[in-house]
Amino acid sequence: MISPKISTLNLSKKLKDRAFDLADELPDTLVINGDGRNVELLDEENIKDMDAFISVTGNSETNIMSCLVAKSKGVKKTIALVENMDYYKLSHSIGVDTLINKKLLAANSIFRYIRRGEVVAMTKLSNMEAELLEFVVKPTSKICNQYIKEIAFPLSAIIGGVIRDEEGLIALGDFKIVSGDRIVVCCLPQSIKKVESYFY
Repeated sequence: MISPKISTLNLSKKLKDRAFDLADELPDTLVINGDGRNVELLDEENIKDMDAFISVTGNSETNIMSCLVAKSKGVKKTIALVENMDYYKLSHSIGVDTLINKKLLAANSIFRYIRRGEVVAMTKLSNMEAELLEFVVKPTSKICNQYIKEIAFPLSAIIGGVIRDEEGLIALGDFKIVSGDRIVVCCLPQSIKKVESYFY
């Protein structure tokens, strides 16, 4: 198995030691402590051979520009830390593959704990108002031992899939949900309370 080649960018001089530590911990990762907008630097580091490029400086503009430069050099996957919410939506449309925003990550973690039911993961889909929620089915859950076609789910919610014994399964109408299943549900905000009630 060939390990992926990933390039990360870190401009802060204070974190230079951290860059060396990361390079030691991730032997198949190229950690660059330099300006990712510098095309010559990226060419010198053979950026075209990288599977992914991650830019996590403290400057959103630098991260976006670095990722766009890497993309233009043929890197398949680009990831940028974007703190400016005005840039967050724009970045997807101009070619950055994955965006990281610490405020949204923190909000998602908080929402997990204020939701009812066994929510183990959640995320908001950036292009729409829908949310993806992941629940763990308990023996006492209303949904336990039910066939999907028998569940009166709201029209604005749908079961996207089931993880059982670490295997992802497509859940159609004749699929029976059992205790321990992890259910991924896509739903609009108005359906969340109703969906949660099936997992108490």
